[in-house]
Amino acid sequence: MLCQICGKNPATVHFTEIHDNKMSEIHVCERCAEEKGMAASASQHKFEIADLLAGMVDAMTRTDEERVGHVQCPRCGLQYSSFKETGRLGCSECYTAFQFQLRPLLRRIHGDTKHRGKTPTHGSAGAERSRQIQRLHDDLQRAVEREDFESAASIRDQVRKLEAELQAERAAAHGAEHSS
Repeated sequence: MLCQICGKNPATVHFTEIHDNKMSEIHVCERCAEEKGMAASASQHKFEIADLLAGMVDAMTRTDEERVGHVQCPRCGLQYSSFKETGRLGCSECYTAFQFQLRPLLRRIHGDTKHRGKTPTHGSAGAERSRQIQRLHDDLQRAVEREDFESAASIRDQVRKLEAELQAERAAAHGAEHSS
């Protein structure tokens, strides 16, 4: 997108204004933003993701930390209270050391506590079925944690059915590869 003022440079500064329930946007290059006095206001509104995370952690875990006490990473020595202030972990071992405090935060930010990676948007039916099975496994875990064993049994049955279908699909695909 080109700058809406000069029409030459790429627009790298974006402003959105809402006035009387109507939204207007302007997209300008850095030079035009500086000339029009917009760059100073843009820099005032910048924030770091670490500050955002620290704020979310503080809002979510204040009572948990009081209950847990001072948790410290055995590898790097970072205390959980320091993570709350900075939003930055010290090492990979911090994820394990602070797992009970981080789970609610990760679930809130990412919708899950496990990294799934990216998947093709036009993938095979088998890939979609695998994702569905993984979602059901997560639902099953949550049902067991809630001690909702009736739901857990129903989810377990769904998982077994889908896993059997997936295994049959893979066996059929494997057989088709070897017959050609």
